Amino acid sequence: MTRHTISLKINGQPYEVAVEPHWTLLETVREQFALTGSKEGCGTGDCGACSMIVDGRLITACLMLAPEADGSEITTIEGLARNGDLHPVQQSFIEAGGVQCGFCTPGMIMAAKALLDSNPRPTLEDVRLGLAGNLCRCTGYSKIYEAVLAAAERIG
Repeated sequence: MTRHTISLKINGQPYEVAVEPHWTLLETVREQFALTGSKEGCGTGDCGACSMIVDGRLITACLMLAPEADGSEITTIEGLARNGDLHPVQQSFIEAGGVQCGFCTPGMIMAAKALLDSNPRPTLEDVRLGLAGNLCRCTGYSKIYEAVLAAAERIG
């Protein structure tokens, strides 16, 4: 199969990479750049474990083909911390106990960041809707919702 060279800006760093047309963005980020925080939970876009922010929009990276991301700016869970300091959403998840096994956590955090970027003062209902595309099989979600609301207070 013929590979195509695409340009990506991942977590602020520019890259060029040769990809096969059928590779997903998730595969490319994990395999070509060793950014393994985002997970493949379902491969069908239903669980949100692979969530990334592409050009300011939350996406399920298991459904986006890598060639579709050519020229895009991508933020992964690894790109949220700055100078060794966790992003307020990450810190709030830790403090509120919004993590258990950790498999869904990167996707939840990316969805929470995207929500807070567009709505810095969400209600509980806003948080529920904002995270609706992300599944956690360990918790009852209340600690996750608390974490997002606490992050909004930190940011706001």
